[in-house]
This record gives sequence, structure tokens and C-alpha cells, in this order.
Amino acid sequence: MRLLGWFSRKHIDEFADSIIAELMQRFPQSGIELSTTKDAEKAMRTLDRIFSRISAFAAERRPNLYQRACFGNRIKWALKEAGYPPPFVDVATEKLTTYMSLASNARPVS
Repeated sequence: MRLLGWFSRKHIDEFADSIIAELMQRFPQSGIELSTTKDAEKAMRTLDRIFSRISAFAAERRPNLYQRACFGNRIKWALKEAGYPPPFVDVATEKLTTYMSLASNARPVS
């Protein structure tokens, strides 16, 4: 039964959806320039709240490699389907997935 939990995606999908909703609210397509990698990276530096949420989620749930990959994939495709520029999609996916991985692998301080 433990192996099946490794492939569980429900909590990671729900969390990714909440992050996507926050990104879309924070960066409406018509409200901010996101068409270059430089613009996208600048925008991502303002996301402390989202990074805090990811850190808390990762500390509580400890998502495994498969779940982290699902998280990144869900972010990427939702942003693409919503029509965001490719540089923003790529930078957002990379930064959020990397942050999720780092937070998941962090060992609690004793």
C-alpha cells in the first residue's frame, strides 16, 4: 500500500492549482510585460508569498520526485493553456519546481 501512496497526485494537483490561480491573479495577461526571459525573471522575484506557501507545503507533505515532476508539469501546461508567453511559462515552471525540490529535500533543523 505504501508504494501506491508514492504515485498519489491528488494533494499535489490541488496545491499546484492553487499556485496557478495565485499566479494568474498576480500576473494578469494584459497587466504586466512577461514576453522576455528578463521580464519573467524580474516578475518571479516578487513572489515571496508563493515561495512561502511552497516551503510550508513541502515541509508538511514531503513530495517525492514523481509528485514534484507532476507539480511542474501541471504549472507549465496550465500557464501555456492560459496563453502566457513562453518565456514566462518556462521561468515560472523552472523557479517554482526548483523551489519545491529544494524545500522537499531540506532536512529539518534539530
